[in-house]
Amino acid sequence: MPEARAEESAGTPESSGRARTGADNATGGGTGTGVGTGAGQGATTGRPRRRQARGEARIAQLLKAAADVFCASGYNGASTNAIAREAGVSPGTLYQFFPNKEAIAIELGEQLMQRWRETYGAAFVISRIELPLDRLLDAVLDPLIAFNCENPAFAVLTHGSEIPGVITQEHDALHATMLTRTEALLAAYLPELPADRVARTAEMSFVLFKAGLDLIMAHEGAEREAYSAELKTVMYRYLEPLVCDTPDRTAERSIDTP
Repeated sequence: MPEARAEESAGTPESSGRARTGADNATGGGTGTGVGTGAGQGATTGRPRRRQARGEARIAQLLKAAADVFCASGYNGASTNAIAREAGVSPGTLYQFFPNKEAIAIELGEQLMQRWRETYGAAFVISRIELPLDRLLDAVLDPLIAFNCENPAFAVLTHGSEIPGVITQEHDALHATMLTRTEALLAAYLPELPADRVARTAEMSFVLFKAGLDLIMAHEGAEREAYSAELKTVMYRYLEPLVCDTPDRTAERSIDTP
């Protein structure tokens, strides 16, 4: 049973680069000498580059299949055989690129977390403090909600005690960074608010967002849209009194109630 042997041989979690050592070797991207007839000829013909591109495409295919399987079965219920079947390849092909399910989860998790960093980095832009509160909430929350709806595997790989430790550690670091960004945005938006209250407001806002996101992800279609609107209304009603208590904000902004 290849899968059983591979799972039993799994070591400690590895980074995406180490997890793909087999893929690099199989596709001509490794550091060994088994590529073509020489570096000069390979550089001239471009064949090693094409082989590497095919290997990267296969990795992307496997990761997409893994995301679907993780969403359908959960991390514990997923298997390398199921992922290979979803990808339309043999288990042997999968093992050319990943030694086990954990390595697949780590690679997929790292890619999703990098995209999540890019998403919230673009959402939490200080220049948006010039927006009215309702439009500020749209600008910040819409891309965050969209990312999670488009990548449901992200939630699967960031919740649960069975998830590989390296993913949990990275997610905890992301959580802390997002909370800091939320606090910085609120401090800039409400400059007269005391620092301790800004910190409490940021943490409460973050908790409200996570709770609302769980409800949004539990629904689809029109109901998902409705819960997205409800989350924005809750956030607006929570933050609006703070805006109204700030004289400069009251004078500068005309806030439309969602």
